[in-house]
Amino acid sequence: MSNPTTRVLTVLELLQSHARISGSELARRLDVDVRTVRRYIAALEELGIPVTAEQGRYGGYYLVAGFKLPPMMFTNEETLAISLGLLAAHNLGLAEANTAIASAEAKLERVMPDKLKRRVRALSEMAVIELPQAQSLGSIEVLADLGAAAREQRRVRMCYESSEGTVSEREFDPYGLVFRRGHWYVGGHCHLRQGLRTFRLDRIEELAVLEQRFERPGDFDVAAYLNSSMASIPRENPVVVRLQTTLEEAMSHLNSAVGMLVPEGEAVLLHTSTDCIEWCARQLCSLPFPFSVDSPPALQEAVRDHALGIIASAGPGD
Repeated sequence: MSNPTTRVLTVLELLQSHARISGSELARRLDVDVRTVRRYIAALEELGIPVTAEQGRYGGYYLVAGFKLPPMMFTNEETLAISLGLLAAHNLGLAEANTAIASAEAKLERVMPDKLKRRVRALSEMAVIELPQAQSLGSIEVLADLGAAAREQRRVRMCYESSEGTVSEREFDPYGLVFRRGHWYVGGHCHLRQGLRTFRLDRIEELAVLEQRFERPGDFDVAAYLNSSMASIPRENPVVVRLQTTLEEAMSHLNSAVGMLVPEGEAVLLHTSTDCIEWCARQLCSLPFPFSVDSPPALQEAVRDHALGIIASAGPGD
């Protein structure tokens, strides 16, 4: 590493990958003395990259957060990881994010070497990330504000439109966020209803972060609460299915949001409900163990029709 410019860029890369790093450690990694490290730090500052130096036993150098985003430097593995993350982000249902995602992908591709570019393109064309396709477009600003409010434990005030179209204003303590079945949800304590509630982000019309603080319950699991609350929502068709498997196997394929699993003899009863009989039939037919539908009769017919359709599409000899 004899080129001084290369060493200056290496210092920038080390500063980006460490919250704080000492001058002696930088000198050791670059195989130079501490005085030379100070010259490299000065060169970065002349380029407009703000570096802070702290003296003392636990001192060192670090980049000033938020003042100016310096040129980012990534390894090939980091670039592949970022590309996969951007590929997955397409499914997250954030209205303002689509343009930003496309812009970030284009910026990355412009500076990639040809070999890495081919690998990233192969991933984007051939890799399938099975996230639920977003069913509604939420706001990335609302998502970011709620995430910050949950972390800082600050109350919010929001205008929310229910599934029936009724708009209400309420104060809310956000405990956490979950992306579930194509929608973003926030769970926490609703002061209007005086209890735990979950809200869909795409139905939040206005949001303001307040100064009031709250204390999040230490053992609160927002994903588990969302699953249990969704499972208890009454739907048009009550369903009872007899699963010919163990409780452990059933739980590994059916999470708690699907319904209630109750052992009965050598089987497991699934108690749930659905608004779409055909969708429920497709999901049941994808299970890796035998089952029988106790009720309703319409689901029994839908399962039979779906199974016959699979057999017919397979064709003779398949």
